[in-house]
Amino acid sequence: MPRVIQPTRQFLSSQRNSACFRRTWRQHQFTAQTTRRHASTDPATVPAGSRVFNFFYGTTLLLGLGLIFVYVTDTRASVHRWVVIPALRTIYKDPEEAHEIGNRSLKQLYTFGLHPRERGDPDQQGDLAIEVFGQVLRNPIGTSAGIDKHAEIPDPLFAIGPAIIELGGTTPQPQSGNQKPRVFRLESQNALINRYGLNSEGADHVVNQLRHRVRRFAEKCGFGHDAQGEILVLDGHAGVPPGSLTPGKLLAINIAKNKATPENDIQAVTKDYTYCAERLAPYADILVVNVSSPNTPGLRGLQNQESLTQILTSVVKAARSVQRTNKPAVMVKVSPDEDSDDQVNGICQAIWESDVDGVIVGNTTNQRPEPMPHLKPLTPIEEQRLLETGGFSGPHLFEKTLSMVKKYKSSLGDSPPPNIGNTPAPASTPSRSGGAVSSLKEQMQKDLAEAPAKAGPHGDAVTDSIQTESIPLQNLSEKAESEKLPLINLPTARFYDKSRPEQDKLRSSPDGPESEQSKKDNERAEEKREQIRKEQEDAKKARQETKQSVGAQDKRAPDTGRRDQPKVIFATGGITNGKQALEILNAGASVAMIYTALVYGGVGTISRIKDEMRYELKSKKEERRGATPREIKSA
Repeated sequence: MPRVIQPTRQFLSSQRNSACFRRTWRQHQFTAQTTRRHASTDPATVPAGSRVFNFFYGTTLLLGLGLIFVYVTDTRASVHRWVVIPALRTIYKDPEEAHEIGNRSLKQLYTFGLHPRERGDPDQQGDLAIEVFGQVLRNPIGTSAGIDKHAEIPDPLFAIGPAIIELGGTTPQPQSGNQKPRVFRLESQNALINRYGLNSEGADHVVNQLRHRVRRFAEKCGFGHDAQGEILVLDGHAGVPPGSLTPGKLLAINIAKNKATPENDIQAVTKDYTYCAERLAPYADILVVNVSSPNTPGLRGLQNQESLTQILTSVVKAARSVQRTNKPAVMVKVSPDEDSDDQVNGICQAIWESDVDGVIVGNTTNQRPEPMPHLKPLTPIEEQRLLETGGFSGPHLFEKTLSMVKKYKSSLGDSPPPNIGNTPAPASTPSRSGGAVSSLKEQMQKDLAEAPAKAGPHGDAVTDSIQTESIPLQNLSEKAESEKLPLINLPTARFYDKSRPEQDKLRSSPDGPESEQSKKDNERAEEKREQIRKEQEDAKKARQETKQSVGAQDKRAPDTGRRDQPKVIFATGGITNGKQALEILNAGASVAMIYTALVYGGVGTISRIKDEMRYELKSKKEERRGATPREIKSA
């Protein structure tokens, strides 16, 4: 037999330290652990008590996460006011940076359905409902311009409870605004000073944002994600306002001139406002003409009656010409610093003459109000910030806003002044079959009866004028159909950079040093114009196809005229609670708008203000019935 050699102790020790031995040993240990783990999780080997515990543990965890989700995404959660806002102020010392981070967060959260929203639909009971521009709004609270400058988060803003949000301000061409830093906190007074200078991505950027939003909504409604679906939504076939896309709510867009446009060139200024109106009107429920920002040189100078009338008349023309069933309303935003009787009366005269639908009273002020005694005293740093240039906003402006609302309500009245009622409607609104045209015809007939000798060389000039003015009342459906403007209006002026007029002159010369660059710019501009022309043709074709598919005639009724209708007043400035909102509404405003209160109070501010309004209304009602304060609170 062969001899079996037994391994010595030294041999085993050397093999144990080898790489092959260690690898084999690790595989053995892994196999043993896997076997033990599988054996322990086998339902047959797990005790019944452990399975019950695991079930209740998992259920409790899911329920807890669900409750946290519901709580955090509810606007009434105190975490938004007392945790999120202080955290943003602590992490981001620059208020503008904190604002941008907040907006981006809201946008991302909305994408995943994790955004804060007003739960329970408290407006459903209709106790705060109000009618504005023929629309029944769910509540009288809105947000002012500046929160969403570039139309990035209109839907997340609607979700937190307001009935109106104001986007912008939007300028015709992109502009960066003033240099940073340009926003300063006065935390002890819950106030802000800003000199943004109307930083804007431009009207075309906002149009693209809103167009994609409408088309996404059209796709959800089953209309398709194309021009035809867009037209169906804008013409009201989805049963929602074309701007807000939400029943009982309206979308306002704030428009302004570019900083580089000279304020003394009223034609250029008017062209700026008109360009914005033509581009944005299809996607707005309200157009707001901003002539009150204190941070754009010369802008407030446009509030004089003659200039304001020309600007507003042009914007009204653009708004009334939009290819949509319901035309957007037009409002003008005025400054709280122009408060003398002459200034207010001049603005009101321009409002009636231009036939705009209302006025937004209030904006930031160039004044520096005294600190409010019930708030904390100013810190030394905040005292230095008071010296910064810019518009002041905060609770200090409430009394001023309240006074301005009363003054405008009294000055505007419920009907046009006598010298307005007899003037013809602007040439921009010939399609109005009632209102101004009818009143003009009646007045001319009256003049004919009183002075029949006014005939001119061609016969009865007054009668001829009446017949001429009656032309818009005839049935012009075929002609109107053939001459309809496209959904997207082609700008009359070439795209250019207004901030560099010297370079524009050089480029205009064929022998200038930038002639090559000029050629490239012209080529790009021509490509842009060609793209817009194609969009116009597509929109026109889609509108015709839409009418054929719907199987109905064009029911775009002519604007019946609003010249003889009472003007609507919105108010913004210093409104921080429900009691103040009710005071503003009782003074004559239809909507109370907030900005700074939302910045300091978080996304739950609007829900809180509405709850306070309901409590105040309930208290007044119970007091009339003789209830005690304790009974009112318990009720």
